[in-house]
Amino acid sequence: MKTPAVEPTHARVALELKHPSPLIGCRFDPSGRFLFVSAQDNSIQRWDLATGRKTALAGHASWVRGMAFAGGGGSFSISHVAVGGLAGSIASAIASRSVGPYSLISGDYHGTVRWWDGATETPVVTRTVSAHDGWVRAVAIQADGRLLATCGNDHLVKLWSCADGKPVRTLEGHGCHVYNVAFHPNGKTIASADLKGTVKEWEVESGKHLRDLDAKAFHKYDTAFAADIGGVRGMSFSPDGSTLACAGITNVSNAFAGVGNPLVLLFDMKDGKAKQLKPKDAFQGTGWGVGFLPNGSVVAAGGAGQGRIWFWKPEDPANPHTVNVPSNARDMAVHPDGTAVAVAGANGTTYVYTLTPSPPAAKKETPPSPKKK
Repeated sequence: MKTPAVEPTHARVALELKHPSPLIGCRFDPSGRFLFVSAQDNSIQRWDLATGRKTALAGHASWVRGMAFAGGGGSFSISHVAVGGLAGSIASAIASRSVGPYSLISGDYHGTVRWWDGATETPVVTRTVSAHDGWVRAVAIQADGRLLATCGNDHLVKLWSCADGKPVRTLEGHGCHVYNVAFHPNGKTIASADLKGTVKEWEVESGKHLRDLDAKAFHKYDTAFAADIGGVRGMSFSPDGSTLACAGITNVSNAFAGVGNPLVLLFDMKDGKAKQLKPKDAFQGTGWGVGFLPNGSVVAAGGAGQGRIWFWKPEDPANPHTVNVPSNARDMAVHPDGTAVAVAGANGTTYVYTLTPSPPAAKKETPPSPKKK
């Protein structure tokens, strides 16, 4: 099945998935059929985009933000979901397809990492590991599914075996909370980023520290409140591994209220130099997620009192296409086929935006004119 053309200007709400608790994170599963969303009621909710069914994953005793997947298969295109609701006949056909087995791996505020049998009818916990002293901020899976990376408030990055949950290696060197972690697509290196805007690159096999990248634009120490604010809140490699995108907050004027502006930094992985991507307007808030689309565009989401999604085209980075989101967007996920993005709202709603053209309107047949007698 051919994937429809993706264009940011097509962005429109395809689905609104509601939950009674404010949301924290969201991730599409490897097939793209399921969307996993974490909430402030300590639950993870799995939405079946083919049937609309919501399944609760209960087991964590605190908030979850980090979620990633090991294994999986099949395919599901969000372009076959009708705007405003599920496309019944198509959804039924897709619902009958099988999705390959995979594990959802999630990390919580108490430092616990759990494995779930993600694609089964009722997912259950298959393994629990005490991973960090303090919040597990993010988790990531190596491209071949062999290793899991976690990071947290204990200033550490840890590597684990996805197969059995055993520790493989600890990467030490950050001097503050580690906010994000991502494997390079080649699986040979890993990037981690902390509260004060230091991005470290490591060799996976040896654990050797290779270099630091400067993302200090994401950090400020507010002397009035004696508090640090910032951190790399979203991080993603481009599919070819040539670019690392980081999202966060900059120009902070009030740490207590989190007053500042969203920012995306694009690092060239050859020379380590960064390019800034900013909203066109003076929007206040934090960038919470960032990713790449098949056409090369960079997409990021964030917010404060309200939300935004920004799309930057490589040829015109100064003029991003902007989409208003009805709620503070606290996380963002790109669909595996690149045809949609989802944002987790502080109002308890997940908004799924399709990026494909609207279907052509059905032509109305004009009744024949009555014959003159």
